[in-house]
Amino acid sequence: MSDLKSLYDQYVIPTYGRFNIAFEKGEGSRLWDFDGKEYIDLGTGIAVCSLGHGHPELADALAEQARKLVHVSNLYYTEPQGRLAEKLVKLTGPGKVFFCNSGAEANEGLYKLARRFGHEQGRFEIITATNSFHGRTMAGIAATGQEKVRTGFGPTMPGFTQVPYNDVAAARNAISPATVAILVEGIQGESGINPATSEYLLGLRKLCDEHNLLLMMDAVQCGFFRTGNFQSYETVLDGIEGAAGFRPDAISMAKSLGGGLPVGCFWASDQHADLLGPGSHGTTFGGTPLVCAGALKIIEVIERDGLAANATRLGQWLRDEVAKLCEQYPNVLTTVRGLGLMIGIQLADDVAAFNASSGANSIQMVNRLHEAGLVTIPAGANVVRFLPALNLTEADAQDAIVRFTKVVKELAAN
Repeated sequence: MSDLKSLYDQYVIPTYGRFNIAFEKGEGSRLWDFDGKEYIDLGTGIAVCSLGHGHPELADALAEQARKLVHVSNLYYTEPQGRLAEKLVKLTGPGKVFFCNSGAEANEGLYKLARRFGHEQGRFEIITATNSFHGRTMAGIAATGQEKVRTGFGPTMPGFTQVPYNDVAAARNAISPATVAILVEGIQGESGINPATSEYLLGLRKLCDEHNLLLMMDAVQCGFFRTGNFQSYETVLDGIEGAAGFRPDAISMAKSLGGGLPVGCFWASDQHADLLGPGSHGTTFGGTPLVCAGALKIIEVIERDGLAANATRLGQWLRDEVAKLCEQYPNVLTTVRGLGLMIGIQLADDVAAFNASSGANSIQMVNRLHEAGLVTIPAGANVVRFLPALNLTEADAQDAIVRFTKVVKELAAN
């Protein structure tokens, strides 16, 4: 570990506050470090490894495609990209897809789509939400509703304004003659797992229709079956009166779509899918045969094995188990929230065992969980996220709760 860390210290730009662990291999929802210690992975690379680690079918699909064709550029047609686009459109709704490499790039495509939509009227401003996260490009940090992300990179790119999340009235009051779109997450992930309400999503759709605005959704973390449906808004609006036919005008996707490969995309509805014509947008690596073959295999496994239902069932079980711990140990945990396998656990503000350190409670908690062999993801100062693989097993979920409970009990006793 010390030798590996020295390589990073000497040769890697220090943009990450890395935990003191080096992973060597993984299988399913298990990881092993270079000392041979085993961990249960409830973080999956921040909601990326949708089939866990070392999935044999995914590995075989990638190997087969790599022997045939890895990359030829988007000046040509390839079968995997066409087939993946068809699948994503059928899962989402009538429209078309643009492929890129990441969630931040997918969101960049949304900004350009919106600006092209409003160009003739001189409209360019996009309303986003406070505590949102839309990536770390210059436009991404301008769209993001977290000041800490923008600090040190001013002046901020113009064209974005933030209003409170889950507040339709605030969005309505922010509309100006320059407004062209509203962009929100179905569940805010980086700020601590905050789901949209059904009233909010339906209200935004109505507002956008009234003012000829695009309703765009960032589904980078909360999409791709994580909440039990292909998109989180489907879960939020399930069974809600008046929600039939709800659909945004554009959606960004990434993370779980590639299962660990660098792939992102955005979907645009039929009405707006041809706004970006030849020469208006592009990418060198977006939608290569390799990553598209991988994504197709992931979708095939998810649908065949009923993993969306698995996300719903095990997600509810995990939330129920953590809720019991919140009741038993309120001096450590206060609440649990989320949908499917996108779960946020709120830590108490004053956990006695953490007072000796100046580090954020969330970071200290994640470190304690690492010691117990459990990988989770911090969010802000006081939230820990569970973002496991969609094929998480009952046995691994139960083992994870045993390890989590052990840490909570130890903290409560201090």
